[in-house]
Amino acid sequence: MRKRRGIQETGALLMALSLVLTACGSGGGDKENAPSGSASPSESGASASPGGQAVELGITWWGPDARHEATKAALGIYTKQNPNVTFKPEFMAWDAYWQKLPTLVASKAVPDVLQMDAAYIQDYVSRGVMEDLSDIDLSGVVPDNILENVKIGGKLYGIPLSHNAQGIAYNKPDLEAAGIELPKQGWTWEEYFQWARDAKKKLPEDKYPIGDPTNAWDWFQWYQASQGKGAIMADGGKTFNLDKDLFVKFHNELAALRKENVLPPADTSLAFLENDPQADPMASGKVMTRGATVGSVAALEQLMPGKVAVVNVPNGPSGGGWAQSTIFLGVSATSKHKEEAKKFVKWFITDSEGGKALGLTRGIPINESIYKELEPNLEAKDKISKALADVASEKAMPFYSAGPGYTEWVDFYKTTMEAVMFGQKTVEKAYEEINKLGQDIAAKQK
Repeated sequence: MRKRRGIQETGALLMALSLVLTACGSGGGDKENAPSGSASPSESGASASPGGQAVELGITWWGPDARHEATKAALGIYTKQNPNVTFKPEFMAWDAYWQKLPTLVASKAVPDVLQMDAAYIQDYVSRGVMEDLSDIDLSGVVPDNILENVKIGGKLYGIPLSHNAQGIAYNKPDLEAAGIELPKQGWTWEEYFQWARDAKKKLPEDKYPIGDPTNAWDWFQWYQASQGKGAIMADGGKTFNLDKDLFVKFHNELAALRKENVLPPADTSLAFLENDPQADPMASGKVMTRGATVGSVAALEQLMPGKVAVVNVPNGPSGGGWAQSTIFLGVSATSKHKEEAKKFVKWFITDSEGGKALGLTRGIPINESIYKELEPNLEAKDKISKALADVASEKAMPFYSAGPGYTEWVDFYKTTMEAVMFGQKTVEKAYEEINKLGQDIAAKQK
């Protein structure tokens, strides 16, 4: 459906282990190029309160300069409110963070509080790094369905900080000008495909209602999961489940749409580059809709001011798309101050003053009341991000990342299905090859 440049914040997350989304943004991983650094403990100068034992919490996170400054400000506010608690912060860029964390784990020096990403949290939970936070009451703070989506084995190991979600963006004024009915919230896959056929009848020959997701494994993942067949990869990659009947049905439907000129030609589709002013399928005016995450839709709004509207990913019987936080604050299982650390991570998403200091430096706040306080001063790009999170969450499924060890499979899926797009391989043959590689990888994982 689009060209990809590797792991980027906007696509981020959908392909968290193989590629993502910006804002997270990004989807996935929150990859940023900020300089690494560290800050001294809070500068408030407050001494320990008479009734509380003096505690210094180590805390580490990744991000750009804006996030660093906002977080340091929030830590200062916490110390002002809780004079017995000071912090030893360390912050760095995305790459440096994930290079350093394994070293901290090996040396049993993980800070009390650590930022965590959806792409890696299961791995660190399995290694015993993360403390179980299930006893923290988040009722009325984090939506129940999103909270359930981020649990691992029924337990909570990270406090979700912000919204991320997958939806579909569309060019509202161009659709209205063409007399095309706007995409309907809650639509099913059948309605999505029929809408595309109906819309194409009212569009010029060189414009298309939807893009071609044939070579994007995550789109089929959404389809398969929405039909009740679950994730393609589960159990840390030990289980591989690519449903043949659904695979053939989905891709034969796309092949028919391509033949009917409802989808762009293969060479046109593969030339698209999301969020590029000239090559983005929507911003270029070639395609009326495209997939978007909370982060990437903000970038799209900046390319097309006032033209972007959003709707959910098509639903099946089990839901549609995904909506959950992909960035968390966790507590180290080896922390000597677990209760104080738990108190702090809850404060991080519930305190009004702290929320104002943090702003949108980690995306749309997960806590609706904090968002409402920030909303009057937000830009249009921030509001469209929140709108996407809202429409996606109604029947959202969990975020399913590629399993560990499946980078080769993700790449193979893309190239194999591009051969299908050009008519060089049948859908059935593609299934055989893609499924075999997946099963082989799963066998090795076991």
